Amino acid sequence: MAKKLKIGITCYPTLGGSGVVATELGKLLAERGHEIHFITHSIPFRLGHFNKNIFFHEVEVNDYYVFRYPPYDLSLASKMAQVAKMQKLDVLHVHYAIPHAVCAYLAKQMVGYDLKTVTTLHGTDITVLAQDESLKDLISLAINQSDAVTAVSNDLINETRNLLDITKPIDLTYNFVDKRVYYPRESSSLRADFAAPHEKILMHISNFRPVKRVQDVVDIFARVSERMLAKLLLVGEGPELSKIQCYIRSIGLEDRVHFLGKQEDVAQVISMADLLLLPSEKESFGLVALEAMACGVPTVGSNAGGIPELVTSGETGFLSPIGDVESMAEHAYMLLSNERLHQKFKEACIQRARHVFCNDVITQQYEEIYYRVLGIEADLPLIVCGE
Repeated sequence: MAKKLKIGITCYPTLGGSGVVATELGKLLAERGHEIHFITHSIPFRLGHFNKNIFFHEVEVNDYYVFRYPPYDLSLASKMAQVAKMQKLDVLHVHYAIPHAVCAYLAKQMVGYDLKTVTTLHGTDITVLAQDESLKDLISLAINQSDAVTAVSNDLINETRNLLDITKPIDLTYNFVDKRVYYPRESSSLRADFAAPHEKILMHISNFRPVKRVQDVVDIFARVSERMLAKLLLVGEGPELSKIQCYIRSIGLEDRVHFLGKQEDVAQVISMADLLLLPSEKESFGLVALEAMACGVPTVGSNAGGIPELVTSGETGFLSPIGDVESMAEHAYMLLSNERLHQKFKEACIQRARHVFCNDVITQQYEEIYYRVLGIEADLPLIVCGE
């Protein structure tokens, strides 16, 4: 039997795909008997119920008056080192290069033993921050000094290598969803609050940043609603929200669009939809499309970044060039107007989510990485994901 590990996890604990994946990974590792220590500024919002193998360590920032800005990064590094020494951690697994991998590097210098560090790249730490010349060397240092590096798509691996001087190998570890949570839910009573039985529901979920191209979402819906009865549900909040609300009013669609704000039970909400719209300009993976897929909801969107590694165009959804609203609208109408085709896509979505992005398989991939950096031979069982 493989040794049970003590693993520190640092992520952004609030809303966001990286924090969701990091938290779900910690919960699954705890179920496998590992001791998990979350080291962040607040409790991860998806942490949920008590688990005897999960512990939370809050990072408190010193507000000494000479500091112009609170030095969160230094406080985090210090807390990582403190927890590692106190709990005798085997591995620090950090999600995002900046600032977390840099903090893990500093913590490793402080602990006095060979603490291993694993860094997972999720997207904007590369696609946005690595574009900044003032940060490139720091990001490269953090990645190269990690004992192992993973990324959530091949597209992100390629972009990391193109932008930065990376000497480390990078493991591909796709995002995942817990199949016990993400599955098609009974939603007829909820649907009735937003749409009549004969109306279709299109949905978009995001943080409403410009990169999500939410106006394209509205334009796609406008074209579809000209040809069939439909409603659009917008889930989430962010800087573009008020602009989108004004745009919807300006084109006279306010009676067909509902704003649901942030929602915690994403699986229940997504299960109301007939189709997810994801026309993003950048998307290193597209976790929301996987969440939809697991609930049997096809995606129509762009072929940006890692989305084509997730959505099989013509089988679990349709992808078009970024900004090609006409094509996306046509694909959306095709799926929504053909019940037989939609059912075929729905079944393909569920099977792909369960088999290719299986939480058991991907959790074990991370375990194998931990054991590898620790130099431990671990005879882990073969996992085959099924129904």
